[in-house]
Amino acid sequence: MRSAIALAVIVSVFIGCAGTASNGGLSGVIAPEAKLELVREGFQFTEGPLPMADGGLYFTDLRASKVHRLDPRGNISTVYENTGETNGLAYDLNGEVLGIEAAGKRIRRFGADGRVSEVSRGDGIHQMLQPNDLIVDTKGGIYFTDPGPRPVVAGRKVYVYYLPPGAKNALVADDRMIRPNGLTISLDGKVLIVADTVDQTIWQYDIQVDGKLANRRPFARMQNIAAGEDSGGDGLAIDFEGRIFVTSVTGIQMFDREGRYLGNIPVPRKSTNVAFSGPDKSVLYITAREGVYKIQTLTSGPDRRGK
Repeated sequence: MRSAIALAVIVSVFIGCAGTASNGGLSGVIAPEAKLELVREGFQFTEGPLPMADGGLYFTDLRASKVHRLDPRGNISTVYENTGETNGLAYDLNGEVLGIEAAGKRIRRFGADGRVSEVSRGDGIHQMLQPNDLIVDTKGGIYFTDPGPRPVVAGRKVYVYYLPPGAKNALVADDRMIRPNGLTISLDGKVLIVADTVDQTIWQYDIQVDGKLANRRPFARMQNIAAGEDSGGDGLAIDFEGRIFVTSVTGIQMFDREGRYLGNIPVPRKSTNVAFSGPDKSVLYITAREGVYKIQTLTSGPDRRGK
């Protein structure tokens, strides 16, 4: 594994709309002189970045079935092993880490006391195929995706689920996407936003009082995807102004809170997920296949626990 000093790539941010910086960078988001840095490489398949209160970061090595911790000084240690190919991570309302297992086909809780317990295996009707990502709402309910494995099978249903607080069995929240993947919740807690690995459309839904979803509609459309190519839409992050950062085949695509395209941060490897952490949550961390990258931003993550 090489350290961050081994690679620092100057980022050329491709601008997508008026009012942004014209000399590279993106006004209020990425400075023109910002550099994308390699934090560490040598992993098998990084995923699941989750900010820590001290400015550190949890992330997963999915294929190695490990959860790692990057501390504020840049040291990386393994905190959990044999994790059933844990992909996405989130915090519950008590601040304990939840992981969704692609191979284990379940959600588990990593307790503060060191114990690991099962939270859910889905809705109790459909066996989960290859669950991917999750996020927790303000009531403690969990939204999670199960896009299934590749290749895409015509007619096979895949799901966005909602697990109500305290429940064991989830509810099917949506079954109309091709491969639902990364997801986040708007700053006011009223809208769920979900990316699709195949479709170029990022979808949004109104969150109802009982956690069910309504009024499915496009939030944004990913840009500069070649005809016939999958979007690669994967993990999402939201900043304190409601801008959305989504991993894709082009890098990290950025959209304002209304879904207007702002620009793209190229990444040397195919990006899988993204999260704000570091001092004041101002560093954007990117998991990308065998590596983890970071870039200093002019913005910061949301004022809430986790992503």
